[in-house]
Amino acid sequence: MGIDEVQLNFNPATLLLMNILIGFIMFGVALDLKPADFKRTLRSPKPFIIGLSAQFIIMPALTFLLVLILQPQPSIALGMFLVAAAPGGNLSNFLTHLAKGNTPLSISMSAVSTAFSLFMTPLNVMLWGSLYGPTREILRSFMIHPIDLVQTIVILLGIPLALGMYVNHKAPRWSSKASRFMKRFSIGFFLVFVAGALAANFNYFLEFVSMVVLAVFLHNMIAILTGYFTSRAFKLPERDRRAIAIEIGIQNSGLALILVFNFFDGLGGMAIVAAWWSIWHIVTGLALATFWSKRPAPKVESVTV
Repeated sequence: MGIDEVQLNFNPATLLLMNILIGFIMFGVALDLKPADFKRTLRSPKPFIIGLSAQFIIMPALTFLLVLILQPQPSIALGMFLVAAAPGGNLSNFLTHLAKGNTPLSISMSAVSTAFSLFMTPLNVMLWGSLYGPTREILRSFMIHPIDLVQTIVILLGIPLALGMYVNHKAPRWSSKASRFMKRFSIGFFLVFVAGALAANFNYFLEFVSMVVLAVFLHNMIAILTGYFTSRAFKLPERDRRAIAIEIGIQNSGLALILVFNFFDGLGGMAIVAAWWSIWHIVTGLALATFWSKRPAPKVESVTV
C-alpha cells in the first residue's frame, strides 16, 4: 500500500483529546497576549506587513514551486501546502527570546498571524491545492468546504486565544505564573500531542517517514530563509529579522496535524509531513536560536519599539 492510500487510524476519543490539547497549548500562548500586542500593528505596521506577507503569501507560493520541482506523492504535496498555510507555532516566542531576537515582535506576530489564519489558512490550502493537479483530485475526493475549515480553526485557535487574553486581562498575576509554566513545558506538551497522534500508527510512520525527510528539510529551510531575507531586503533591524525568520520557520504543524485528522481522515502523506515537521522544526529552531544566542544582534533601535 502506497503513502497516498494509507489512512492513519484514530478513534473519536483520541481525536477529541488531541483537539483539547492543541486548544490548551493555544490557551497557554494567549496568556501572554494583550490587546496592546494587536494595537502595535497600527503604530508600527512595517514589520508586521513584511512578516505576514512572507508567511501567508510568499511562503505558500514558494511551497508551490518546491512541489513542482520535487514532484512528491500527491498526499505529501498537500501536506506541504497545509503546513505552509499554518500560522506561526507556539514555540516561536521562546526561540526568538533565546536567539536574542525581537521577542515583543514575535509575540505580536504570533497573535496577529493566528487571527489571520482563521481565513488565510483555508484560503491558501484551497488555492494552492487546487492549482496543483494531483492535490486538486484529493480535495475533490474529500469534498472540503472552506467554511467548515474556518469553523474548525475558530474553535481550535480563536476561542482559546480569546479566552486566554480574557483571563490575562482579568487575572494578570495568575496569567503570568501560568504562562511561565506553559513556556517551560510547551515543548513537552507538543511532543506528547505528536506522540498521541502517531501512537496507533507508528509502524506507518517508520515505513514512510523517509519519503518526506528531504521535502520537510528543504521546506523548513526555505521558510527560515524567506523570513530572514525578506526582512533584510526591506532593511529591518537584525533583531526583527531573527524574529520573523523563526516565526515563519516554526509553523503551527500541530494545527495542521489536527486538520488532517478532522478533514482528511488521517491521509498518510499529509499526516506524516505534519508529524515530521513537528519534530524537525524543534531541532532546527533550537539549533538556529542557540547559534544566534552566541551572536548578539547590533544594538540598533527596532522599528517596532
